[in-house]
Amino acid sequence: MTEPDLNLLIALDVLLAEGSVAGAARRLNLSASAMSRTLSRLRAVTGDPLLVRAGRNMVLTPYAEEIRERTQNTVFAARAILRPAASELHLSTLQRTFTIRANDGFVEAFGAALIAAAVTVAPLVRLRFAPKAEKSARPLREGLADLEVGVLSDMGPEIRLQALFRDRFVGVVRKGHPLALEAQVSASQYIAYGHVVASRRGALSGPVDKALAEIGLERNIAATVPSFPAALAVAQASDLVALVPASFLSHQRLVEGAVVTLSAFELPVKTSGITISQMWHPRLELDPAHRWLRQLVLSVCRQLAPE
Repeated sequence: MTEPDLNLLIALDVLLAEGSVAGAARRLNLSASAMSRTLSRLRAVTGDPLLVRAGRNMVLTPYAEEIRERTQNTVFAARAILRPAASELHLSTLQRTFTIRANDGFVEAFGAALIAAAVTVAPLVRLRFAPKAEKSARPLREGLADLEVGVLSDMGPEIRLQALFRDRFVGVVRKGHPLALEAQVSASQYIAYGHVVASRRGALSGPVDKALAEIGLERNIAATVPSFPAALAVAQASDLVALVPASFLSHQRLVEGAVVTLSAFELPVKTSGITISQMWHPRLELDPAHRWLRQLVLSVCRQLAPE
């Protein structure tokens, strides 16, 4: 029997992950025509079209959907076998790039300390912070990210999870704002001003609005912005009230010259705290370098997180 070309497994994994010839070609640094030829070979080997046209896009066939996860796991297992055994971790010579998916607030609050802590013991390690365009386990499953940091969402039962710290939201206004002069802001005072909300998806309501509704009140959302830094910038230059995590604001106050024109206050309604966690795929559970990274993130967060 002719032995199968196992190199096709890597191409198959990328094709099934990307769902397009062009996307797979970019990931593998191949031309579109070369990737098309590879897809033709895979179709011949598997006896299935794998990707079929649906309007302007390509979609996976039922068989391709069925083997997608199995193919991915096979490729990861093969790479693990061919990787040198890591019996002992030497951080001083470790050369590796770790990709961490996190929002702007986490990067601004903890990024610098995390980078400094990593470089101190592992000078050849690089940390790559990637934006979270959406909440999805796909980057972890497909090896595009090593860690995801944030609030737990529906990531799937296999994703590993470790709580880093508890956080809460606080209100923020510019110095000189009437609310900045109050020792304790009441609910009626809180809704008397317009608000700016940070939301990647442009959401206009959240837990604060639900809590206000329970006492018959409603705030006026004047604007939504994509990030917490943007919300602070708007609040600093206007009379709008921003809502940001306490951890983010604590970091800002540690930066010399930053937030000197902003004032924070506790919210006048009770909302549930939020748990910030780190998440990873189980294939990295026992990887020594990844275990070191997880411990580093945990240590830095617990040192700097607000009480």
